[in-house]
Amino acid sequence: MCIVFAAYRSHPDYPLIIAANRDEFYARPTKEAHFWDDEPQLLAGRDLEQMGTWMGVTKTGRFAALTNYRNPNESRHDKESRGQIVRDFLSSDTAPEPFLKELQQNRNHYQGFNLLIADQRSFYYYSNVENEIKQLEKGIYGLSNHLLDTPWPKVEKGKQRLKTIALKGMAIDEQQLFAILKDKELAQKEELPETGVSSDWEKKLSSIFIDTPTYGTRCSTIVTIHHSGEINFIEKTFPTNKTNAFQFKIKQSL
Repeated sequence: MCIVFAAYRSHPDYPLIIAANRDEFYARPTKEAHFWDDEPQLLAGRDLEQMGTWMGVTKTGRFAALTNYRNPNESRHDKESRGQIVRDFLSSDTAPEPFLKELQQNRNHYQGFNLLIADQRSFYYYSNVENEIKQLEKGIYGLSNHLLDTPWPKVEKGKQRLKTIALKGMAIDEQQLFAILKDKELAQKEELPETGVSSDWEKKLSSIFIDTPTYGTRCSTIVTIHHSGEINFIEKTFPTNKTNAFQFKIKQSL
C-alpha cells in the first residue's frame, strides 16, 4: 500500500472514510479482496508471496492499512514481513493502543513502515521510523511512503480533494473517491522529494496513480464506515479493471 487518504469523524454520517492505492511490482502474486478462509472475519486482498496484507477490515469494525517507508539503503537482512502486522491486528481483539505498544517493542524486526489502525472507538498512527504512537483526532489525513501528512504534492492534493468531499456532508459518491485515486499527474521537478531513489523514479512515483512498465498501482480501494455500522468496501484491481464490492453490518465482538 503506497498511499492512503483518511477522513476521520469529518463527515456527519461516516466516522471513517478511506481511499487508498496499493502500488507493487506487477509480477508479485496477489489475490483480490475476499474473506479469508483461515480468518473468516477478515476482508482484505492477500499478498501470496508472504501471505499477509496491506489493508483490510473485519466484521467487527476493525481497520488497518500499512505503507512502506521509502529508504532504499535500509538493510533487509533477517526482517519479518510487514504485511503480517496488518493481519495480526485484524485477526486479534486487542485494542489499538496496547497492540501498538507491543508492536513498538518489536519495531526493529521490520523494515520501515507506517501503520494506521482503528476500531469503533479510536484511530491510531504509528511508524517504526518515528517511533511515536499517536491517537488521531478528527480530521483529514494523508499517508504515502514517508511519515503521516508529509507534504508531498500527491499527498496534499489528495487530502484537499477528500476534504472537499467529506465536508459537504452529503451521501458519499464512491466514484468521486475513485477519481482521486485515478490521478496520474506527475509533480514538478522542483517539488519532488529526495528519498534515495533516482530523480527519474522520484518523478514516476510522484503521482497518486502510478503507471510504469514493471511497477504501479495494482488496486484502488474505498472503505466507508457509516454511523449505522454499515461497512462498504469496494476494490478495483488493475490492469483488469475488475471491481469487487462488499457490504455488511458490523457485528459486536463476543
